[in-house]
Amino acid sequence: MSLFTTIRIALRALGKNKMRAGLTVLGVVIGIAAVTTMVSIGQSAGDLVQGEFQAFGSNVIVVIPASMRQRGVHQGFGSRPTLTADDCTAISEHCDSVMAASPIVGAGGQLIYGNNNWSPREMMGVGTQYLTVRNWEIARGGFFTERDIAGAAKVCVIGHTIVAKLFQTTNPLGETIRIRNIPFEVIGVLEEKGANLVGDDQDNVVLAPYTTIRKRLRGSEFDNVDVIFASAKSPELMSEAQHEMRQLLFERHRIPPGEEADFEVKDTAEIAAFLDKVTGTMTILLASIAGISLLVGGVGIMNIMLVSVTERTREIGIRLAVGARSYDILFQFLVEATLLSAIGGAIGFALGWGASTGITMLINSMTSGTKWPIVVSFKAATIAILFSSAVGMFFGFFPALRASRMDPIEALRYE
Repeated sequence: MSLFTTIRIALRALGKNKMRAGLTVLGVVIGIAAVTTMVSIGQSAGDLVQGEFQAFGSNVIVVIPASMRQRGVHQGFGSRPTLTADDCTAISEHCDSVMAASPIVGAGGQLIYGNNNWSPREMMGVGTQYLTVRNWEIARGGFFTERDIAGAAKVCVIGHTIVAKLFQTTNPLGETIRIRNIPFEVIGVLEEKGANLVGDDQDNVVLAPYTTIRKRLRGSEFDNVDVIFASAKSPELMSEAQHEMRQLLFERHRIPPGEEADFEVKDTAEIAAFLDKVTGTMTILLASIAGISLLVGGVGIMNIMLVSVTERTREIGIRLAVGARSYDILFQFLVEATLLSAIGGAIGFALGWGASTGITMLINSMTSGTKWPIVVSFKAATIAILFSSAVGMFFGFFPALRASRMDPIEALRYE
């Protein structure tokens, strides 16, 4: 008997008891829907984390001053100003694995334009390579140059939030804003980035030459900077870039072997990998819990198939009597069990697709920060459907084997 004929007979047999077949596959439907939903939401969380780190910058490495120890107590980050703009320049020029580097000098203050005022979340002095490190683009206008940095020019680039708060419908390019009563010309507007993972507005930012921030707003004539941001040329070169930067700074700061460094090098990729591992582990855990319902559904399929074999004993006897082989009977009931699981798997995937999309949209509607991407894990769904079919074959094998081993005479006598 051909496979097509066997499938047709199996579908006809299942169609005679639609209610029972529907209740039989309910466990499989719930299991596949749960697996698809959990894995899809887990992947959405993972994509969100990775997207946030991509938005932060390309393969970013952060160099910070070491904390100063006083009477055996660490005073905290930045208490020991040891980094300079020349260190940043040396990193950019002499570290082969580094693509770009920028010094960072922080400041604070209120922005004033006409009758409007606003306090930005971040006000930073940066170098010309900052946008490359942060993987950021200019939406309008331009960025400051090395000449602006050398002359401590009073120019700035602002984010979209500041445009909306201060200028509204006015074109900000060429306009002058005041920071602590110091006029700054707006020469560019940054590409919109939105909120980050914790809900902070990344567009509520002002960037200016680090020399200007240091000299005009902080009143310092020293060459120290708060932080250095660097970007490796590729993810594979992150470790090499960190090693080169450490070696260079050890030489520049004349730190003898065995002495504690006056700086620290942090790798954001390690944090991203850790968070990705955490979300991946949680996804597997949730999928495993949801997969238990597949086993429950498999037991249900076995029970119903046993009942079906008992009800169709006379039919089995007639088929064996007219020449059907035991293999044909075994194959028919295996196909019926597999079809039940596969149909349940398909329905479960559709429900899981809808559930994961709906839950993601609900999360986005309830949060004002970064939006979760809608992800449907076709890989997980395919594996789940194949697994459900395997569950159907596994739990359907015993009833099918029992049917194939019936004595035709005894089966024909069955009432």
